[in-house]
Amino acid sequence: MPGYQKLSILVAAYNEEETLAASLAGMLSAPLPDGLAREILLVDDGSSDGTWAIAQEMAARRPEIRIFQQPRNQGKGAALRRAIREMTGDVAIFQDADLEYDPRDYSRMLHPILDGRAEVVFGSRFTGGERRVLYFWHTLANQFLTMLSNMLNDTNLTDMETCYKAFVADTLRRIPLESDRFGIEPEITAKVARKRLRMYEVPISYNGRPYGEGKKITWRDGIAALWFILRYRFTRKV
Repeated sequence: MPGYQKLSILVAAYNEEETLAASLAGMLSAPLPDGLAREILLVDDGSSDGTWAIAQEMAARRPEIRIFQQPRNQGKGAALRRAIREMTGDVAIFQDADLEYDPRDYSRMLHPILDGRAEVVFGSRFTGGERRVLYFWHTLANQFLTMLSNMLNDTNLTDMETCYKAFVADTLRRIPLESDRFGIEPEITAKVARKRLRMYEVPISYNGRPYGEGKKITWRDGIAALWFILRYRFTRKV
C-alpha cells in the first residue's frame, strides 16, 4: 500500500432520516484493508426532515464522522464538492446516504488503487455482484447513457452512473468539478477519461430502492444526463 493511510468516505445526504443511521453504521463497521483508517464526511444538503439531527447525534458519539450542512438544497454534486474540500484522506470514495450500496464492497473498490494499478475505480452494478431486481426502463436508460459516454470518451465502462467511485485523493482534488446535481456522474467520467487517468472497474452488490422507499432520481435527471455527457466531453475544464 504505497503510503495510503486514511480513507475519506464522502456522503451527500438529503432527507434520509429513515436510512441514515443504518447507513452510517455500515460505513463505520465495513472492513478496510490493513492499516487504513477512515473518516466519514457527511454533507447534509439542506434536508427538511430529521437528517441533520441524526447526523449530529451520531457525530457526537463517533469522532470518525465529520458533518457539514448546506444552507439550502443545492444538489448531490454541490454536496460532494463540499466534502472534497473538507477531506483529509489519501484515498476517497463516494457513498450515498441510503442503503442501496454496501460498504462491505470498500475493500474490493480500493484494491486496484492500493496495489498501484489505478487512480480511479468504478463499482459496476452490472458485472456479477448481487443486485435487487427493479425497473427495466431505468436499466435501459442507464445502459444507453453509459454507451453514449463510452462512445464520446473512448472508454468501455459498464456503469457510468454508479455512485461508487473511488479515487486517489490528490487526483480527485485536481478534477475541476462544477455540476450541482446528478450531472456530477457524467462530469467525473468525462474528465477522468480526458485526463487519461488509470481507470479500473470492479463488480459491486446493489440493493436498489423503489420510489416508495425514497428513490429520488427521475426521468428528468436522465434527460439532463444526456446534456451533461455532451457538455463535459467538450468542456475545456479538465
